[in-house]
Amino acid sequence: MSGAVKIRIAVIEGSELFRAGISLLLAGHPGFQVVGSAPSRSEALSLIERHRPDVAVWSLGRDGRGNLELLPEILDAAEFLRVLVLTEPADQELNRRAIRLGAVGLVSRNNPPEVLIKAVEKVHAGEAWLDHSMTANVLRELSSGNKAQKPNADEIKIARLTGREREVIHLAGEGLKNGQIAERLFISAVTVHHHITSIYSKLEVADRLELLIYAYRNGLAKLPR
Repeated sequence: MSGAVKIRIAVIEGSELFRAGISLLLAGHPGFQVVGSAPSRSEALSLIERHRPDVAVWSLGRDGRGNLELLPEILDAAEFLRVLVLTEPADQELNRRAIRLGAVGLVSRNNPPEVLIKAVEKVHAGEAWLDHSMTANVLRELSSGNKAQKPNADEIKIARLTGREREVIHLAGEGLKNGQIAERLFISAVTVHHHITSIYSKLEVADRLELLIYAYRNGLAKLPR
């Protein structure tokens, strides 16, 4: 691991005690480098603009609702930054807002440390991360109430999908990763990657989380129970 490129992480947390704890936990992983931590908006922006981290771990408690409005500004500070939010699992409103504002992952603050480590690795690899306890509720509420919006546009997009691409979407909706989809369909992981890229283009989605929301909303995959 010493010769490998490490995932560069910034930690944003208002509490000095929790900020230090999260930073120490992540810095102790051989594949991570914590480039800095910040308690406030101005310091977080300065940190991200200066160090251009790969992942920002943003810790929000129940009082973090107003702070979420800063998320788009944080994302604009570094082009390829991916934000992982630590949040309260029961606060569904906060969780929905975090995803809508650009977070690519949610981790419950009640989880053991190894879950946060795995989540950082996954979002850095380009995947979305939602704790199992949050997945169904967040995706169900994000996809509800909007099923009739622009039906003609959605029908046109979906009609462009090939049969194989529909199969890939269905399996992605079951939570399978690219390698698992490849095994299930007896094709290579490279081919699955090409299908995913084509699907993103046809459906005009930016990442796997947007794809899942779109698929659940339009009946291309079954919502997890």
